[in-house]
Amino acid sequence: MKQRFIQFTFITPLLILLLALIYSSVLWLFLPYLAIVAIGFYDMNQSKHSLWRNFPVLGRFRWILEELRPPIRQYFIESDIDGVPFNRQTRGLVYRRSKKMMSTIPFGTKVDVYKAGYEWIGHSLKAINSKTLDQSPRVIIGGASCAKPYSASVLNISAMSFGALSSNAILALGNGAKIGGFALNTGEGGLSDYHLESGADLIWQIGTGYFGCRDGEGCFSAESFQKKATLPNVKMIEIKLSQGAKPGHGGILPADKNTSEIAQVRGVEVHTQVDSPPRHSAFNNYQELLLFIKELRALSGGKPVGFKLSIGRKEEFIALCRTMHDLDIKPDFITVDGGEGGTGAAPVEYTNSVGMPLREALVFVVDTLVGFELKEDIKVVASGRIIDGMDMVKAMALGVDLCASARGMMFSLGCIQALQCHKNRCPTGIATQDNSLAKALVVEDKKQRVANFHYETLKSFVEIYASAGLSHPNELNRTHIFYRIDQTDYKRYDELFEPLSKGVLLQEPYPPRYQHYMKEANEA
Repeated sequence: MKQRFIQFTFITPLLILLLALIYSSVLWLFLPYLAIVAIGFYDMNQSKHSLWRNFPVLGRFRWILEELRPPIRQYFIESDIDGVPFNRQTRGLVYRRSKKMMSTIPFGTKVDVYKAGYEWIGHSLKAINSKTLDQSPRVIIGGASCAKPYSASVLNISAMSFGALSSNAILALGNGAKIGGFALNTGEGGLSDYHLESGADLIWQIGTGYFGCRDGEGCFSAESFQKKATLPNVKMIEIKLSQGAKPGHGGILPADKNTSEIAQVRGVEVHTQVDSPPRHSAFNNYQELLLFIKELRALSGGKPVGFKLSIGRKEEFIALCRTMHDLDIKPDFITVDGGEGGTGAAPVEYTNSVGMPLREALVFVVDTLVGFELKEDIKVVASGRIIDGMDMVKAMALGVDLCASARGMMFSLGCIQALQCHKNRCPTGIATQDNSLAKALVVEDKKQRVANFHYETLKSFVEIYASAGLSHPNELNRTHIFYRIDQTDYKRYDELFEPLSKGVLLQEPYPPRYQHYMKEANEA
């Protein structure tokens, strides 16, 4: 697009002069031409908007459309994305917070408070001044078998791979995490130099393709893993069993995004589509998974090791928890990804219809861990459309210890949801390996926006639970959140999702809602 603009800059005056030889009155066309040229050159050289840098002048029309009133704005901007109405207000909130702009709105509530599904927190007459509280709460991750526990922020960057994202996007996320003191999950695409360059705390994700720690046959290589897992930047190891956007499917890297640089990081053939297997080859059952966790912990020098999954069949997770209890081998953390999680490339049926939604998945995982007396040793991470402070409050009220956000961090980089992630044509330079597009993302500008978004989101998070009279996020529980059933009825979370008692799944009689699954778990 820049080349076309430059061509316009030189060709247009020649056309105007040619017309002037025929019609002398057209010389006035030089005025709008000069204005367009001035705007275009400004757009190409400013650092605030990647879209404007890649699409000078033309990129401004999107901003114009977003300011138009319905029905035009409704049609062009708030169209359905994968069956879910896109909420422009959410992206606007992230944009304002990433630029440290005021995020308050006039004229009160903008949602229908009587619509089923509306949720709110019960504030307290004993509300606390949030400014007196820790503005950046942290959680220690690492059980009894972990020699190097990690003090993690309660909000970190969820898994996004180099390959899915451009090198500049990875650098901006990493440097933002370094500024804000939070962690960046590498995604399953491997540990690249761009991850390490920022000096940020890293969560190295190991997927079914074992990228960055695989042998020539594509199987797990303990030697390759150990070399990278012991690097100072790597603070935790996450085994990816499944993700919410395409559980049971495996990751997809289109051939045109598989550059020579990415192929080297992943250990695959360049310019080929890379399809990760749907399951791991390093283990075949629950016991082998736990032994694999134990092996990775030893190879990494005692760093926290956990796994990420989207909940599918409940009896399988129950069987896994029972094995943890029987063998006394536990992960240090479990990341729960909701079925509403996003991705740049997945079959639409998987995106819309596979995987348990986050809220129900969190309730099930937390309660099952409590029922097997495992929760005290295992931290639970919530991932899947975690964007604002209230999202974090609701997750932690269910028993979660910390959260991870991908979508919010993407918005802070300038993502406009152009839906070109899988086509390598992301207009903002985030989800592309086309260097002509990627270089428009200015790392120095965007890294601060990432840090700002994290800071402002935590600030909102702390303010909300302080308004409920709480001084720390670990005081949140299911009595604090209310859920509307219909126009005349609502319930608290503890009424909708009655918590299990500690150890209740270790012996019969089991709670009624678990009886069927406990029986099936014996056969899983």
